[in-house]
Amino acid sequence: MKNFNLKSYHVRGMNAETEAEKLAINQELKDLYNSLSEEDKKDFNEQLQTFLVKEMAAIKSVYDATKSDDLN
Repeated sequence: MKNFNLKSYHVRGMNAETEAEKLAINQELKDLYNSLSEEDKKDFNEQLQTFLVKEMAAIKSVYDATKSDDLN
């Protein structure tokens, strides 16, 4: 199974200085996906789902902490 390092795309997108740079990063990711075999696309999708769930959980944790004023 390939490791697609989705976090690197996410961080680059967050740190992009312009909308054009964000679009270029998204296009790079789309091009990567389109170049994959069907088996690799399945792995990519599974890794993407796992990554998104982890990121949403982290965001929820921070959000919940701010609601309870417990930032540690």
